[in-house]
Amino acid sequence: MFQAESSRRVIRSTLIALSWVPVLLTINNNVVHIAQIRGTSMQPTLNPHTETLATDWVLLWKLGVKNPASLSRDDVILFKAPTNPRKVYCKRVKGLPFDTIDTKFPYPKSQVNLPRGHVWAEGDNLFHSIDSNTFGSISSGLVMGKVVAIVWPPSRWGSDLKLSTGRNCIARRAVAE
Repeated sequence: MFQAESSRRVIRSTLIALSWVPVLLTINNNVVHIAQIRGTSMQPTLNPHTETLATDWVLLWKLGVKNPASLSRDDVILFKAPTNPRKVYCKRVKGLPFDTIDTKFPYPKSQVNLPRGHVWAEGDNLFHSIDSNTFGSISSGLVMGKVVAIVWPPSRWGSDLKLSTGRNCIARRAVAE
C-alpha cells in the first residue's frame, strides 16, 4: 500500500514537471534567454579581462526585438551573421532605419543610407570586430535579442551596457520623410 502511494506521487510529480518543459522552452525561445559572450569584439564593455579565460554571460531580451522601433542607438544586440546563419554576433547598434552612416574601413563607400527594417551594428573594439563595416547593414529579422544585463560573473552585475567606450556614435539622423 505504501509503495503504490509513493509510486503515484513520483509519477504525478514527474508528469507535472514534464508539463512545464514546453512552457520553459517557449519562454527561452521567445522571451528571455541567457547567452555566453565569447571573443574580444565588444571589449571593454563585455569580456574586459583578456588575461583570464572568463567570459560574460548576459540576459538576452527577445520579445519584440525584430521590430527596429524597439531598438535604440547604443543597445547591445545579438544577431545571426548575414554571411553565415550558424554564427551569432554581439554588437552595438549605431544606426537605425533611415539614418545616414559614416562608415569605416573596409566598407567600400564612405556613407550609407539605412533602408527600412535595417540597423547598423558595430563592435566596441575597433581592431577586433567583424561588423556592419564588413558586411553592411543587417535586417532586423536577423536580430535575436537585446542584452539587458550581465548575469555572470557577479563582479560585473550592474555594469552600464549603454556606456560605450569603443567607437563614437557615427549615426546622423536623416531628414524625416
